[in-house]
Amino acid sequence: MALKMHPSLAVHAGDWLKTEIVEPHGITVKALAAHLGVSRQGLSNLLNGHAGLSADMALRFEKAFGVKADTLLRMQMAYDLAQVREHEDEIRVERVAKAA
Repeated sequence: MALKMHPSLAVHAGDWLKTEIVEPHGITVKALAAHLGVSRQGLSNLLNGHAGLSADMALRFEKAFGVKADTLLRMQMAYDLAQVREHEDEIRVERVAKAA
């Protein structure tokens, strides 16, 4: 039996990056976007939870701050899955039967 993580434990990677990495470094979104080579709007969307973390952005954060891209992507995946699981009753798909 697989363990199910409670949805309240899942944290959006952008929110975590904002509170644990960006804010403690005292860098503005505009300055960080320029440093990372991304748009200010795209970075803002991520940090405010309006966009998911891409592999490209995770690697940029790894290079800039040393936090592993793999860890960030697992955090984002866990968050995304927790969001979907809250509405899994609405997804109507039946198991596929094996061909005889």
